[in-house]
Amino acid sequence: MAWDYILEGLFEAFHLIIGGDPELYDILFRSIKVSGLATLYAGLIGVPIGTILGLSDFKGKDIIKSIFNGLMGIPTVVLGLILYLFLAPAGPFGFLNLLYTTTGISLGQMILILPIVVSITVNSIESIEEDVRYLALTLGADETQMMTKIIEEASPGIFLSLMMAFNRAIAELGVALMIGGNIFIKGGEMNTRVLTTAIQMYVTRGEISMAIALGIILLSLVYLISIMVNYIQRRWAEA
Repeated sequence: MAWDYILEGLFEAFHLIIGGDPELYDILFRSIKVSGLATLYAGLIGVPIGTILGLSDFKGKDIIKSIFNGLMGIPTVVLGLILYLFLAPAGPFGFLNLLYTTTGISLGQMILILPIVVSITVNSIESIEEDVRYLALTLGADETQMMTKIIEEASPGIFLSLMMAFNRAIAELGVALMIGGNIFIKGGEMNTRVLTTAIQMYVTRGEISMAIALGIILLSLVYLISIMVNYIQRRWAEA
C-alpha cells in the first residue's frame, strides 16, 4: 500500500533518532556549530551596523536600509553560486582555501543572514528610540547614557534578530551545498555535511528513513526557535 512506504520510513526514522544513530547526531551537531558560528559572526558585524544606523539620522539612510531589507530575500542558491565563483581556486579569493570547508559554510551563511540582523536591529532601535531619548533627556541623562539606555531597551529585538538569523542559516541549502560540497567520510575531520545537504543526498539515494529522521530534527529545531521568537515578541510587545 502507498501509505506503508511512508509509515515504514517514519518508523525507521524514529528508531534512528531514539537509538542515537552516531551519523545522524554527528550531522546535527555539525549543523548547529556551523550555523551558530555564522550567527555569531553576523551578530558581531550586524548589531553594531544596525545600532549605528538606528541611532543615526543622515541623508541616504533610507537607501542603506532598503538595501539591507532587499538582501533579506536573496535566494540562497544564487548567493551560493556567487560565493562559489569568488572562492573557487580560479576565483579572486581562491587562495583562502575556504571552498569545501565548514569555515567557508559559516562565512557564507554569515553573509546570507547579515541583512536580517542589521534590519531587525535597526527597526528595534527606531521603534523605541524617540520615546527613550525624550525620557532620558528629561531625566538629565547625557548622550552616552541615553544611547546606552536605548540599546538596553532594544536588546530583546536584537536578540530576536539573532534567533531569526540562526533559523535562516540552519535551514538554508544553497550556500551549504555549493560551498561545503556535502563531504562526509566516517571519522573524518574535514566533513562538511549538514542537515539540509544530508537530507537532499539521502532522498537522492533513496534512503528515505535517514532523510525523514534528519527532516524531523531540522523541523523540530526550527519550530522550537520559532516558538521562542514568538514568545519574546509577545513579551516585548506587552512590556
